[in-house]
Amino acid sequence: MKPVKIKCPYCGCPAILRPASYVHGDRAKEKYLYVCAGYPKCDAYVSIHRGTLIPKGTLAKGDLRHSRIEAHKAMALLWEHHIMTRTQAYQWIRYRFGLRSKHAHIGQFSEYMCSQLIAECHDILKNHHIIAS
Repeated sequence: MKPVKIKCPYCGCPAILRPASYVHGDRAKEKYLYVCAGYPKCDAYVSIHRGTLIPKGTLAKGDLRHSRIEAHKAMALLWEHHIMTRTQAYQWIRYRFGLRSKHAHIGQFSEYMCSQLIAECHDILKNHHIIAS
């Protein structure tokens, strides 16, 4: 499998497939990341799906990466509390935000979309009398 060609949405440089240790050092949890060629000046990167060279979304800098992590946590509460299955939650995202399947992944979301998703998840939890942490 060949690496995917990705252009950084921040600076326009190509992304390069690198070992995750290039960014995270000894703390690396993944094997590889697509990292902007302008790294570290441009702090954009994205991890890949296990066993593939397919990126989990678009390249993102720190604030967006953090927003995506928080959105994933909010979504996980829905299935952890048995409100929806994981599959149902992603179907709900598509319906709620009017997205096609390929765009209904948090790795594709902007900070705004992440904040909207988090708010929607918290509303659902509140309606089920569950306090989001």
